[in-house]
Amino acid sequence: MCFEDEAGFTRRPPKGRNWGRRGFTPVLRVSGRRSGRVSVARLIATRPGSRTRLCHRLRLHTGRKGERPSLSEDDYIGLIDGMHQLVEAPVVLVWDRLNTHVSHTMRELIKTRQWLTVFILPSYAPELNAVEYLCAHVKRSLANLTSVALDRLEALVRNRLRPCPMW
Repeated sequence: MCFEDEAGFTRRPPKGRNWGRRGFTPVLRVSGRRSGRVSVARLIATRPGSRTRLCHRLRLHTGRKGERPSLSEDDYIGLIDGMHQLVEAPVVLVWDRLNTHVSHTMRELIKTRQWLTVFILPSYAPELNAVEYLCAHVKRSLANLTSVALDRLEALVRNRLRPCPMW
């Protein structure tokens, strides 16, 4: 059984708590002029009797004209095919109602894979998706970190997605 979710990270860090001297509020200066984003699709596969597997796919978006601002159907299918090769078994996929997941193109790509069964979660049910907790962990770990370059942000996200010893 696989759970899939996606998230986006920008150069503007998520807010987090920090410590400072009494009377001096720590201030992070972030330039909002630069565009760019890192989109991540994560897939967690669980099987009774074996360890949990994590696959992810990153895509950099520089904000150029004509560039797709998110992951495409081909990116998701590549991620699912990669997980199928990794686990070497039929895949039961659970994901949310993102427009890319329920598009006509995606339904046609899913029909061509006999080993794939897809279940779609209700409209807003993050507690049912195990990958949501991973996304929350990554965003908390990136709180208050300012990144100057887009490739540096990509490296930070890849570092946070490395499997923990408990996986």
